[in-house]
Amino acid sequence: MNFKDPKIENKLKQIKLLLLDVDGVLTDGSIIYDDNGIETKAFNVRDGLGIRLLRESGIEVCIVTGRSSGALHHRCKNLGIVHIFDNVRNKAQVMDSILEKTGVKAEEVAFVGDDLLDLQLMRKVGLSVAVADAHDMIIKNAYMVTSKKGGTGAVREVCEAILKAQGLWERNLKRFC
Repeated sequence: MNFKDPKIENKLKQIKLLLLDVDGVLTDGSIIYDDNGIETKAFNVRDGLGIRLLRESGIEVCIVTGRSSGALHHRCKNLGIVHIFDNVRNKAQVMDSILEKTGVKAEEVAFVGDDLLDLQLMRKVGLSVAVADAHDMIIKNAYMVTSKKGGTGAVREVCEAILKAQGLWERNLKRFC
């Protein structure tokens, strides 16, 4: 993980909500259609475990995406993600609704994005994160940049960084040892 701000750990300590884009963040950005026109997505299991560890540690996870798909809703149900904002054209405009539904403040939100549609929302949260293969403008405007590309464990990196900064990582590791 590449920290671009020397005070990044303080920002990580404040996070109560991880807000995620989907295509290019939770997936590699590919959209796959079968012969019947049904859209499917491939999700990384390591990201899933990171999300579970975060949620079990009391940190909420929400989705905000410009697209909608059954595959996304199935994945969110599997991970216990209940706040899904899909078919969103202007992601920054849903920020007030997200804060109202989750009860957190903007400075307590981390957002992971990858493309130009994410830029306005990145500027409204306490901690903006870009995946390694994000658009240059997104990387330029992020406090943190993951070492992994979207869909290949980038979200897991962010989850671990939050847990470590908040002193929750070791407790989670004990479950597996």
